[in-house]
Amino acid sequence: QVQLVESGGGLVQAGGSLSLSCAASGRSFSSYPMGWFRQAPGKEREFVAAMSWKGGTTYYADFVKGRFTISRDNAKNTVYLQMNILKPEDTAIYFCAALSRALTFGGLSPSSPSSYSIWGQGTQVTVSS
Repeated sequence: QVQLVESGGGLVQAGGSLSLSCAASGRSFSSYPMGWFRQAPGKEREFVAAMSWKGGTTYYADFVKGRFTISRDNAKNTVYLQMNILKPEDTAIYFCAALSRALTFGGLSPSSPSSYSIWGQGTQVTVSS
C-alpha cells in the first residue's frame, strides 16, 4: 500500500522550531516532486513549500520564506520541513504530498493542491503565543 506518513509535529512556543518528516512507503517517491501544505481550522488547505525530485528547485509561500526550509533524502524516501521562528498563525495540520507526475512539474502548479495525488494523514503543529 502506497502511503506517506508525516511526523514531528507538536506544541511549541512562538519563536521556536520544529522539524517535520514525511516518510514514504509502498513505493519510491524519489523521482517525484513533493510538497508541503497546511490547513488551519475553518480555512482551506494552503501551500507551504515544494521541491523538485532532485532537490535542485524549491518553491515557498511568501509567508514562510526565510523561516521554513524544505529538503529531501531520496535514499531514505523522506522529505523534510524545517520550521524556524514559528508564529501562532503557523498553527495548522501539516500535510506532505506527492505530485501526480514524476520528474518535472510540467504544466502543474507546485502550489496547487490539485497537482498532487497522494497525501499523508497530516501532523498537528501548534504554536503558542
